[in-house]
Amino acid sequence: MLFDDTYLTITERGEDIFRDRGSKFLGFAYPLSTESDIKVILASLQKEHPKANHHCWALRWSTDRAVFRLNDDGEPSGTAGRPILNTLLSRNLTNVAVVVVRYFGGTLLGVPGLINAYKTAAEMALDKAKITQKTVNDVYQLSFEYLGINDVMRLVKEENLEILAQAFDNQCQLTVSVRKTQVNQFLSKVEKLPAMNIKYQFTA
Repeated sequence: MLFDDTYLTITERGEDIFRDRGSKFLGFAYPLSTESDIKVILASLQKEHPKANHHCWALRWSTDRAVFRLNDDGEPSGTAGRPILNTLLSRNLTNVAVVVVRYFGGTLLGVPGLINAYKTAAEMALDKAKITQKTVNDVYQLSFEYLGINDVMRLVKEENLEILAQAFDNQCQLTVSVRKTQVNQFLSKVEKLPAMNIKYQFTA
């Protein structure tokens, strides 16, 4: 298969708690609808846990799984954000953020102890989240005259397309989501329809 048009993500938040020598590590896994969601998530957790010592996190974003960010939030470099990110990588998840909130218990855990604690808290939170497989889709906007509506709706049904938005007047507009592996077939059919204007919007 030349192109994998599916990816794994989570649809619901998951959370759990890991304890080690008095320290508490609260793991939270969130589905992301945009990369900047992390700011809102962090602000909310900092408000919920103002006395926590660290709010460490990692995220992976985009359907090609190419974007990632991480933050140790004051923990020794590589002991928090990286193990959290590695958990996302090992499970092949994307469009997901995991935050681990730490309350220090008075005993230093050392580098191996910290890596294990942040990794375990991230894994436990993801275990509580609902993992699902989604398809990579291209979104197109179709513009056409009202007279062509039957042909367009037949195509939508044949190709089993999801309609995201529609406006019917003398001049009609339809926004549809097309699975990546179906795009060429869909475009060749659309091009045969009379007075059709098609515009690529984005990939989701």
